[in-house]
Amino acid sequence: MTTKAYIGLGSNLKHPLQQVFSAIERLKNLTTVHVLACSKFYRTPPLGPQDQPDYINAAVELNTTLSPHELLKTLQKIEQQQGRTRETGRWGARVIDLDLLVFGNKTINTTDLIVPHPGISLRSFVVYPLVDLSPNLDIPGLGIARTLLEAFKDNPAEIVDIEKLHV
Repeated sequence: MTTKAYIGLGSNLKHPLQQVFSAIERLKNLTTVHVLACSKFYRTPPLGPQDQPDYINAAVELNTTLSPHELLKTLQKIEQQQGRTRETGRWGARVIDLDLLVFGNKTINTTDLIVPHPGISLRSFVVYPLVDLSPNLDIPGLGIARTLLEAFKDNPAEIVDIEKLHV
């Protein structure tokens, strides 16, 4: 049995756009995951300390045969393979960040995993990519993805024109 899931990706260190591309490729190479679509890429200022570079963010829609916790472990393994460390703290700069945003219609609240991701409705860099992928996605406890855009109408996320970048 497969479950549709949405993964948020972000990076602001060591060629961020390339880091996000690399993580997507690693997801595509998994036998337990089938990547269905990738959102546009967005540039956003950091949430935490402002003395760090802007982030490049995106999201992917995928089908997986993994359980939510197995998928989380797989995402963490990809982060480690790309050089992610946890020393920078919650809001610090990072090489790559992979967040399990939505897993089917499940609501999960354990010590190591909360789904839907608790920051979805507060972060333009999550909402815009989700809407790119599935504007009518019904996020458990939050409602329809496109309705969450209203909170960011005065401060939209900036789309990165990857055609103009040298990657």
